[in-house]
Amino acid sequence: MVEYKLVISDQAKSVARTVGDAQAAGFLGKRIGETIGGELLGASGYTFRITGGTDKSGFAMRPDLPGARQTRLYVGDGFGFQAPRDGMRKRRTFRGNTISEDTVQINLVVEQKGPKALAELFGAS
Repeated sequence: MVEYKLVISDQAKSVARTVGDAQAAGFLGKRIGETIGGELLGASGYTFRITGGTDKSGFAMRPDLPGARQTRLYVGDGFGFQAPRDGMRKRRTFRGNTISEDTVQINLVVEQKGPKALAELFGAS
């Protein structure tokens, strides 16, 4: 049984929703950057783009890391690490860009709006 927490952002507002079983199965194998129809979530007329997420250990998904594996990368200032000094680098753990059973949270952004507001469809958080 797979369950995901979805964080859907629309400009300055975001709503959170938990999906399980049939709806969650539609996310398996999707990658960061792919678009998803709103019908999967019961929001007809909407389209969403996957922008990231986290795994069960809290590690961030990285868009340039293929697959669903967890790996340690040597990174400088930027995504996943803010260097306190110029030139500083550090080894950090990241998850790949593909959604799997180990993913817990999925971040989505609204690409195309539907007839109803997000707060009406999912409830305000």
